Amino acid sequence: MKAHRSLLCLAIVAAPLLCACDNNASPPASAASNGASQKPTLQPRIGGEVTFGVTTEPACFDPHNSSQQNAFLVIRNYVDSLIGKQADGSFAPWLAKSWSVSPDGREYTFILRDDVTFTDGTPFDGAAVKANLDYTKDPAHTANAAAFLEYYDRTEVIDPHQVRIVLSKPDSAMLESLSSVKLGFLSPKTLAAGGDLCQGGPNLVGTGPFIFNQYNRGQSARFVKNPDYHWPPAYAAHQGPAYLDAVTYRFLPEYAVRAGALSSGQVDLIEGVQPTDRALFEHAEGFQFLTGPSAETSFTLNLNYRQAPTDDIRVRRALRDGFDLAAIVNNIYLGTVPRAWSNIGPDNTGYNNALVNTWGNDVPGANKLLDEAGWTGRDAEGYRTRDGQRLRVEVGYPQTYVRDNRDLLIQQIQAAVRKNLGLDLDLRLISTGEWVKSTADGSWHIYPNTLNPSDTALSLRDVLGATGFLYRSVAQPDEQITGLINQARATSDLKQRQPILDQIQQRAVDQAFLIPLFAPNYQLAARDTLHGLSFEVQLDAPSNLYDVWSEDIKK
Repeated sequence: MKAHRSLLCLAIVAAPLLCACDNNASPPASAASNGASQKPTLQPRIGGEVTFGVTTEPACFDPHNSSQQNAFLVIRNYVDSLIGKQADGSFAPWLAKSWSVSPDGREYTFILRDDVTFTDGTPFDGAAVKANLDYTKDPAHTANAAAFLEYYDRTEVIDPHQVRIVLSKPDSAMLESLSSVKLGFLSPKTLAAGGDLCQGGPNLVGTGPFIFNQYNRGQSARFVKNPDYHWPPAYAAHQGPAYLDAVTYRFLPEYAVRAGALSSGQVDLIEGVQPTDRALFEHAEGFQFLTGPSAETSFTLNLNYRQAPTDDIRVRRALRDGFDLAAIVNNIYLGTVPRAWSNIGPDNTGYNNALVNTWGNDVPGANKLLDEAGWTGRDAEGYRTRDGQRLRVEVGYPQTYVRDNRDLLIQQIQAAVRKNLGLDLDLRLISTGEWVKSTADGSWHIYPNTLNPSDTALSLRDVLGATGFLYRSVAQPDEQITGLINQARATSDLKQRQPILDQIQQRAVDQAFLIPLFAPNYQLAARDTLHGLSFEVQLDAPSNLYDVWSEDIKK
């Protein structure tokens, strides 16, 4: 087994089974700032509190079980990972100092730091790594993060500060997965205590720079500085404890309320800026405006191709092409985000550029397809019918996940396909329970979503593969797609893997298994006296507030 510790650090998309770590790591992803004139360099100030207004309240604060993108920017404050993902796609030390991978790609050996403790005083060691990974993999806990551990066999504790993670087969996504907050670490005492860890509060104990101090359901979550913290990822901007004494996340779902709270000084920072509110902060005195990358998956309509009527490729393609997507996206987001061509984001290294300008906005062709499929009748409301049944497709959108005017986007598509095609696209905001049931029995029709960032092959597996969360209960998923996904996961070399990823994306769009809508990104507005804001590459979301400091220290 050979360790790799040179500057020839290869990203997971390039050669994930050859990992390297170097302490001269790249800085975190920088934010594109469009604020007022740049101030001279200042010395960071220690102390004070910051309040962050966010769009959605986490439905679950447990990193292993949460599935909300917006939850992870909160969770990351108290949860660290084994390794960190850098801006160039390579990986850097974090709780692990170094690592090596066996030639067959099935064994990952990590040398752990020996100076890390959970905030309840429990040492972070090999036993803690094993406890977390075993807990996540255990079917009894039904953890969402278990999807990252599909090939996980066991963790061997070689000594207190050395572990070997053994897989049943090679997985090109393993390093990416281990850099994810979803496989971050909670204290073994927290895991052993049981109960519903999703509920949040001080019982959730990690090793992070902040400690979960208080949770007021429907209002806020507060975190205080971990005074003993001195093990940030190698790309962090500073060492030692966080600058801030405390951080409060306020749950402010209304766009106008968030913008008003920042304008009036009730909060220091907001995300999810309404396009019409952008002018309040961009280039405005006293504020800064920052835009993150679009490397996560696009906001996409996933069509169940094993449920009627979308089991007919003609219906799927008609829905894909039966409206002017670019015009609708521009109408909703005022040019702040691009329309999508693949469900993989355009800033992702696995993106298939060949899909650009290859589909969509062919209303005559879409109507011809529906005619050929036999949907030639019309009911009293003008919808197409066949054998007395209306052409209706349900979009089940879990209420918890609705944000960034995405429901309004679907409503405009709904109006367009009704007018252009006579197709009833029935948008329903459903409960989490309804959503869980529909995926458990495979009865869902269309699921709109973005995925939390992960390895490209895993992202494609999640929404298209036989073991992904959408098709695991659907009979006979497309063999070509599932075969290509398995092939990509077993291929570590970028030059060999990228053509496979391209084929998957191409087939998914050609067969209209999905309809990508737009490529989202996080947009932050903040006081210009706030410094150190950035985006975490692996999350494609705002970083935790470890490196953040304020000129205006408020006690």
